Amino acid sequence: MENNIKFNEAMQRLEGIVSLLERNEIELEEAMKLFEEGLTLINNCDSQLNGFENKVQSLLEEFQKGDA
Repeated sequence: MENNIKFNEAMQRLEGIVSLLERNEIELEEAMKLFEEGLTLINNCDSQLNGFENKVQSLLEEFQKGDA
């Protein structure tokens, strides 16, 4: 799994994984691989969201300093 996957691409892949798992038409081994991939994607998205949040907070702080 690529760690540099873009947020939207990761979310699309997660949606695909959920769809596959919900259909319950795949072998258990494949389901486990998809589940593991999904967890990796979730961690990746969470890290990216935290980074975005920190960037927004930093930008807001810089902006507020400029208004002072």
